[in-house]
Amino acid sequence: MNAEQTRLKDGNWKKWGPYVSDRQWGTVREDYSANGDAWNFITHDMARSKAYRWNEEGIAGICDDQQYLCFAIALWNKKDPILKERYFGLSNPEGNHGEDVKELYYYLDSTPTHSYMKMLYKYPQQEYPYAWLVEENKRRSRDEREFELIDTGIFNDDKYFDVFVEYAKNSPSDILVRITVYNRGGDEAQLNVLPTVWFRNTWAWGNDDYKPRLEDDSHGVIDIFHHSLGQLWLKAEGNPELLFCENESNTTRLYGYNDGKMYYKDGINDHIVHGAETINPKKTGTKAAANYDITVPANGGVTLRLRLIDDAKKDFDDFDNIFCARQAEANEFYANIQGDKKDSDHGMIQRQAFAGMLWSKQFYHYDIHKWLNGDPAMPKPPAERLNGRNSKWPHLNCRDIISMPDKWEYPWFAAWDLSFHCLAIANIDMDFAKSQLLLLTRDWYMHPNGQVPAYEWDFGDANPPVLSMATWTLYYQEKKSNGGTGDKRFLERIFHKLMLYFTWWVNRKDALGNNIFEGGFLGLDNIGVFDRNAQLPYGEQLEQADGTSWMAMYSLNMVRIAAELTDYDPAYADIASKFFEHFIYIAGAIDNLGTNQEGLWDEEDGFFYDQLRSPDGNVQKMRIRSVVGLIPLFATLVLDDKDITDSPIFKSRMQWFERNRPDLASLVSRWNEKNGEGKHLLSLLRGYRMKSLLRYMLDENEFLSPHGIRALSKYHLNNPYTVKIDGHQFSIKYTPAESDSGLFGGNSNWRGPVWMPINYLIIDSLHRFYYYYGDNYKIECPSNSGQFMNLKEIADELYARLLKLFQRDDNGRRAVFGDYEKLQNDPNFKDHILFHEYFDGDNGRGLGASHQTGWTGLIANCLL
Repeated sequence: MNAEQTRLKDGNWKKWGPYVSDRQWGTVREDYSANGDAWNFITHDMARSKAYRWNEEGIAGICDDQQYLCFAIALWNKKDPILKERYFGLSNPEGNHGEDVKELYYYLDSTPTHSYMKMLYKYPQQEYPYAWLVEENKRRSRDEREFELIDTGIFNDDKYFDVFVEYAKNSPSDILVRITVYNRGGDEAQLNVLPTVWFRNTWAWGNDDYKPRLEDDSHGVIDIFHHSLGQLWLKAEGNPELLFCENESNTTRLYGYNDGKMYYKDGINDHIVHGAETINPKKTGTKAAANYDITVPANGGVTLRLRLIDDAKKDFDDFDNIFCARQAEANEFYANIQGDKKDSDHGMIQRQAFAGMLWSKQFYHYDIHKWLNGDPAMPKPPAERLNGRNSKWPHLNCRDIISMPDKWEYPWFAAWDLSFHCLAIANIDMDFAKSQLLLLTRDWYMHPNGQVPAYEWDFGDANPPVLSMATWTLYYQEKKSNGGTGDKRFLERIFHKLMLYFTWWVNRKDALGNNIFEGGFLGLDNIGVFDRNAQLPYGEQLEQADGTSWMAMYSLNMVRIAAELTDYDPAYADIASKFFEHFIYIAGAIDNLGTNQEGLWDEEDGFFYDQLRSPDGNVQKMRIRSVVGLIPLFATLVLDDKDITDSPIFKSRMQWFERNRPDLASLVSRWNEKNGEGKHLLSLLRGYRMKSLLRYMLDENEFLSPHGIRALSKYHLNNPYTVKIDGHQFSIKYTPAESDSGLFGGNSNWRGPVWMPINYLIIDSLHRFYYYYGDNYKIECPSNSGQFMNLKEIADELYARLLKLFQRDDNGRRAVFGDYEKLQNDPNFKDHILFHEYFDGDNGRGLGASHQTGWTGLIANCLL
């Protein structure tokens, strides 16, 4: 065991971490409006003056695991109208493609215990173009690209600062901070660097009147006391000026009335930028900063050192040695993960992917009962809220460290995103990954009706039910690494909650009781010709190939888990049999064998489609070739013969279907035929249907792009699909980059780009099929190329194409950077990777949320 692996066994080392959000303004939990307009209730302009109720935000921020005390950096280039205390970005209504952070920052390194962390923020020396970014994006249409900070040319002459922030822990409560500022320009430049420490405001709401304090302890030392944290000190080397104010709302600026308090949250900002007397001359408060007013030489750097400690005797003598030790231990930890990886570029990409995932942990605090009803010391919330957003989830009470999709764009958990995060995180911190999956099924998260909460904007929405897939994957991975011993307690504990969630799906999302499911948009946003969440005017039902296939996949995952638990308790054989029956009937419903209804499989096209069923039984196929029709690939399971023969109940039920319902049994691929290694295959797809789907998927004129599988076939570029419903015409075409549809607002586009999680599941399914069919079963890849590959080789080909998003090509260019020459060629940019939400289906340019190292972090798995 190396040093970091040893620390992972001690939970105290995670007491402090990067748990501060990148954005808290504009979030649902801070929205106390009557109309649910979260983006305008607290804006970026208000954020510097408004004390938050639930969480805190900052640049390169860290805090304790209850977020009582936070630390982050602020900067001022002597030109900006405000301190740079938080990342700037556009709200959803402001952007031509929705919300969008307009900063350049990178998460470069982190160990799982955060014993060492490193990130980079690029800060212009010229005045930051706040207004220009808003106005230009407002001017642009949905058919034009987003206008980014780099498009302003503000980095062209290298007049910017590279601000590296590093943390190293000497112990769980002894944290060293190193801030290194490089001036990339040819002239010396001035800068205020303000490492800032503050308490989350827990005292203003009438629930707890305890107010902690910060005080000047002399000589660059801030004295910190909180009754839950004890005595701490922040030591700042070099004796900088210490500035104090309160983490309290400036009611005069925000609302036009004076509440009689002084030295508000924006006090340090107003003092530095405007010279105002807004800091406490007594040098005490609940927010404080060490003001380093520095001059950085041309092409040179300045290093600042601080230490957050619980022992006032410690200073800076051992500072550099501790940093060197933590960096060396981080290198050792990742060397063990990466093995004998020869390609240094691949190793760097993987390590930054893991870093992004670890930096994206966040303390997430949201008590919906209190949020709906208000706090004792605050005005009562508008009555409309009691029937508005999330009002049906009053039991939900979150106060946890959670892996976020993107701490600026999506600073709230999303259930299906989190399942994918755990697949990557498990490679470096299995215990944390398992705890995240369990968290979603805890009593104070899971609805009493069995639903798992979806995401903050609507906890009652339906996400694809991939939690069972993630559960089995983590269990099996740990079992393999432990020589065949799995964590049965984890598996059994979550399995019972997964059964409740499955029942919710069956009872709530199968309107006709026919095993065809209608889940709504199911995380795929605008992939349909119209909003798949919408209630259609004449009672039509959209029967979904993806919703139904997700449930078939869910059923098979539950079969797999129950079969595993049968060794532990034979009673689980009954449950394995039950979920096998669910799977069989879903397979029959997709095909509608033996009924007068229309199936989701289209024999003429050889593809699965959603279909619109009217109350009179008429069916209209939505002939859109999208990943919706590929998701049936995911309902695939390989069982050992032992899993069946050792379970008489399960075996007899399978034999019953073979004897009594051969029509249904014939739909399920190879479940009653062992291969040469004693494996059974359960799949929605018999061989010819799988080959038909793969023919489309592997066609470079359809789904197969140079960088993975597109969400929508390129066929629809010249052949848009159009349908008329109730006198309205709807159309969908292949759109490889930003969305041209306003269906869901935001920047999400499933009409052409490459999305990492779907590609991951495709690759995983190909491996499962290969596990059964072996080397001799080959498919043409790419289609019409005359080149044939087995299914594992096809999976490897898709891995390679996904990797091309990030790795340097023969010309030294990375597809993710698109046509930005600065990013492609500048030595201070070209090796800093952003793991975007999705990628252009033609050229691989990064799109959407720029720091979504959540599910895009799955690229780390590709590199293992």
